[in-house]
Amino acid sequence: MKTVSIRKRVAAVFGGVALFALAPQFALAMDAQLEKAVAHGKDMFYHDTFGGNGKTCESCHSGGGKQPGKLPNGKAIPSLENAAAIFPHVRARDHKLVTLPDQVHSCVAGALKGTPPDYGSEDLNALVAYITSLANGKKIDMGGKPE
Repeated sequence: MKTVSIRKRVAAVFGGVALFALAPQFALAMDAQLEKAVAHGKDMFYHDTFGGNGKTCESCHSGGGKQPGKLPNGKAIPSLENAAAIFPHVRARDHKLVTLPDQVHSCVAGALKGTPPDYGSEDLNALVAYITSLANGKKIDMGGKPE
């Protein structure tokens, strides 16, 4: 017996119209939890020092990550607006595959001299959710260049 997904059945019966009508309802079921994670990540981005040198993510990544910024050594860095769209990438200096959570870890430990949130933790996931929200609508370009 051939199995047909519910999406295909609905599309076949209603020509896809019902699918589009139902899509926002499915999205709303996740929106509250996702919005809470993004808000938590944004709050951490602006305020959390991670027990380090007193700096926050905002100290380097201006405008909540939406504008170009500067590293503690004064080196200019691009905005984070497409960061989630270009990870993972291979780091040139050591040919290591780096994910967005890896990069957040590196920034917290390096520039902020803090203790990064544990992998898989609510805090790290929230920071990644916030940074990902900045790339909403951007074209996926794994290994691409920051904008």
